[in-house]
Amino acid sequence: MRRKRIPSARAQPIGALCLLAVLLAAAPFHAARAVSNPAEMLPDRAQELRAEAIGQELRCLVCQNESIEESDADLARDLRAEIRKRVAAGESDKEVIAWMVARYGDFVRLKPPFRMATLFLWFSPAVALAVGGIVVWFGLRRRPAPPQPLSAAEEARLKRLLREGLGNPRS
Repeated sequence: MRRKRIPSARAQPIGALCLLAVLLAAAPFHAARAVSNPAEMLPDRAQELRAEAIGQELRCLVCQNESIEESDADLARDLRAEIRKRVAAGESDKEVIAWMVARYGDFVRLKPPFRMATLFLWFSPAVALAVGGIVVWFGLRRRPAPPQPLSAAEEARLKRLLREGLGNPRS
């Protein structure tokens, strides 16, 4: 009669760790593209690569921290389709981006150009940090001084009050 072999308790965590290591090692090679529908992609590989590059430069107006190429939002899907339509029509990268900027403003660019109209976009993080630093600095300056130790007379009075029971707020 043969005994069934039961896997040891130590073998299971090692297997799980190995699987986790393989998944983590493969993660950088996984291209995170939101274009999940092959019908969205252009048949010409060169045009598709151009459309993807343009999409990586443009901000998803719904998510705001992702490019439209990475976003799953419906608006991003529509903008990807528009970019691919314009690339297939033969427009240059600059023309496609100019159309997007004309329609949605410089905010649609993940890296807006540096000019007078976009100064707020460029300097608002620095201004926010400076204002926060000033608030913290003033807050630290207005902290009350640390309490001073009681004088001998104050200590004697405190002991006397506690002995008499006046220090008890419930009485």
